[in-house]
Amino acid sequence: MNDLPLVSVVTPAYNAAAFIAETLQSVQQQSYEHWEMVVVDDGSTDETAAIVGRYAAEDTRIRLISQPNGGVSKARNQGVNEAHGELIAFLDADDRWLPDKLTAHVEFMRSHPKASASFARAALIHFDGTATHRTTHNFTEQVAVQAVLYNNPTITTSNIVIYKSVFETLGGFDESMGHDEDIELLFRLTYHPGFELMGLNRILLQYRLCENGLSSNLAKMEAGWMTLMEKARTSAPDLIEQHYSAAHSAKLQYLARKSLRLNMPAAVGMSFINRAIAYRWKSLYKQPKMIAIALLIYLKLITFNQFKISI
Repeated sequence: MNDLPLVSVVTPAYNAAAFIAETLQSVQQQSYEHWEMVVVDDGSTDETAAIVGRYAAEDTRIRLISQPNGGVSKARNQGVNEAHGELIAFLDADDRWLPDKLTAHVEFMRSHPKASASFARAALIHFDGTATHRTTHNFTEQVAVQAVLYNNPTITTSNIVIYKSVFETLGGFDESMGHDEDIELLFRLTYHPGFELMGLNRILLQYRLCENGLSSNLAKMEAGWMTLMEKARTSAPDLIEQHYSAAHSAKLQYLARKSLRLNMPAAVGMSFINRAIAYRWKSLYKQPKMIAIALLIYLKLITFNQFKISI
C-alpha cells in the first residue's frame, strides 16, 4: 500500500444534512483504501457538521473543517490546503461515488503519465436518490481547450481527480465566481501547455439532479459563463474570438433545455433559445437538437405551460 498515492477527497458542504451521510458512505465503500477525506463545512445552519463529526469520530480518515460561509470555491480551496494527498478528488456533498471510483482513477493516471487530471462518466439519479436510468456520454480521452468553452466535459466537480501540484500551479478555484468556476479552472488547465485533462470511459459517479430551479439561478449561470469568457479572453483572445458566438449559443441551448427539465414557464426557456438561435441562424439546419428544444418550448407556450416533458 505504501507505494500507492494518498488520495485526498475534498467535499464542500453547506446545509447538506439530507445527503451528506450517503456521500460519506460512498467514500468509505471505496475499493481503494489509501484515502483521506476533508469535509469543509461552509457555515451550515443544519446538522451537516454534527453528522460529519459522528463519522469522523469513528473513522480517522475523515476530517471536519468548519469555516464561516464563504462559497463553494473558497471551501474547496481550503479543503485542498488542508489535504495531504498527492491526488485531490473532489466530491460534492449530495453526490455518490461507485465503489471503484478511486481505484479506476489511480490506475488510469498511473498508466497515462501525461494526465494532469481525469474524469469519468456519471449515472444520473433523481433528487430522492433513485435511478433515472440515464447516463452521461461525455467521454473524451483528451480534452481540447476549445471544447471547454462549449460545455463542461466533466459534468460536475464531483467527477474531477487532479494532482495537488497541478491544482496549486493553476492557483485553485476563482473564489470570486459563483457559477462555472469549475469550467474556468478546466479552461486554465487545458490551456496550460504542460497539462492535460483526460477521460475514462467508465461510469464511476452518481450525480444527483437538483430540484431547485429558480430562473434567477439560470441567469446567474449565464453570467458565470460570461465571466469565464472574459477571463479566458485575457489569455487567449484569438481563441475566444473564434469560438465565442458558437459557444455562447451552446450555453444558451443548455440553459433552455435545463428550463424544460425543471418545468419552468415557457417564457424562461424562450429567453434562452431565441438568443441561441440568433447566434446560429445561418446554420440552423445543422442544429437539430436546438430546433427540437425550440419546438418543445414553443409548444409549452401555446399550451399555457401545461405541456410537460422529461428530457
